[in-house]
Amino acid sequence: MPYATGRILHDADAHIMEPPTWLRDHADPGLRDRIEPLALSGGNELRQTGDPTAQLRDLTAAFDRIRAKHASEEYRAVEAEEIMARKNFAATGSFVADDRPRALDLLGFSSQLMFNTFHNQRLHDWEHAGDLDFAYGAARAHNRGMVEFCSVDDRLLPTCYVPLADFDRAIAMTDEAIGMGAAALLVASGCPPGHSPSHVALDPVWARAQVAGIPIVFHVGGTGDLIDASYFRNGLPVPPDFHGGEENFRSVDYMGIPGPPAQTLATMIFDGVLERFPNLRIGVIEQGAIWVPSWMRQMESAFDAFARHEERLRALSLRPSEYVRRQIRFTPYPTEDVGWIVQQAGPEVLLFNSDYPHVEGGRKPVERFEASLGDASEAVRRAFYCDNFLDLMGTAATGLAA
Repeated sequence: MPYATGRILHDADAHIMEPPTWLRDHADPGLRDRIEPLALSGGNELRQTGDPTAQLRDLTAAFDRIRAKHASEEYRAVEAEEIMARKNFAATGSFVADDRPRALDLLGFSSQLMFNTFHNQRLHDWEHAGDLDFAYGAARAHNRGMVEFCSVDDRLLPTCYVPLADFDRAIAMTDEAIGMGAAALLVASGCPPGHSPSHVALDPVWARAQVAGIPIVFHVGGTGDLIDASYFRNGLPVPPDFHGGEENFRSVDYMGIPGPPAQTLATMIFDGVLERFPNLRIGVIEQGAIWVPSWMRQMESAFDAFARHEERLRALSLRPSEYVRRQIRFTPYPTEDVGWIVQQAGPEVLLFNSDYPHVEGGRKPVERFEASLGDASEAVRRAFYCDNFLDLMGTAATGLAA
């Protein structure tokens, strides 16, 4: 029996676990040697050791062992009961694409919106480093890898990264990503280098997404450092993160997660992007949602305080919260009170997500979300688990269970 039963569930946040040379393997030949293999550490069964050549050899050998384990009768015999317990590289379909459809069946999810695991900050940092040939070449490699992995099953919906650093290249990469089969366009949650995300020269990007009927999505990790590193220089031991290592985020970093998407989205609303593109949908993924009600109220306050003096605000046909409810969707963390968020922000804004196969998603996301939904109506539950996702994904959801 699958993990989730009894209703249609679409998973708005799921991941592949990229092998060390994944990005380099999908890059154009002239770019490959410039892309360093991932140096994976922590609780991912892979360790960073030795010189670069030895390290890559060790990582490749480790992957060969894990791949063989996934193919073994012993591993597959207990797959069903272990589907939510095995995490990261140990999870079914985490990096072996042919196994992912089986994982979907065992999970009981009707689809998964797919993201990378290790590359969001790398893509962000390269976008801000000034070498645009490299930044857009790396994004192209990422997009090839995502589309290739998801090609094994129509229920897997690939996200393709579009750097916004250069207007003309961003437009061209949008066309390329849509042509490749992107189900969503992934952009950094924070400000592009040198201009606002609301700059009118980016309107062709939003227009193309709107015409194609696919969303723009943000994801945690694509903003550079969340907070000033000095916050961690406290004279105390460094606590381990979810994975048992030091490469991810902890409680103090967590508090900085809402800042970039909140500022970016407010800017896009106030500068009229959602007014100009009323059918555009935006997904804010793995950045929590407990902050959304207060953020909506803060925008309402800003609107009332500044509308008399700012023509751009007077030109809007809706109030800020109305744009949010019409066009923006958020994935809550399983520790957040979904019922309270729905009460405060509306039933339209939240999306079910598992974060599979990451540790952060936990082993019982459905049970935790159900508990926090409490006595919410069946209509609210259906919106959370299914309908809001279909609204977000638009054309990309064609053919999916409804």
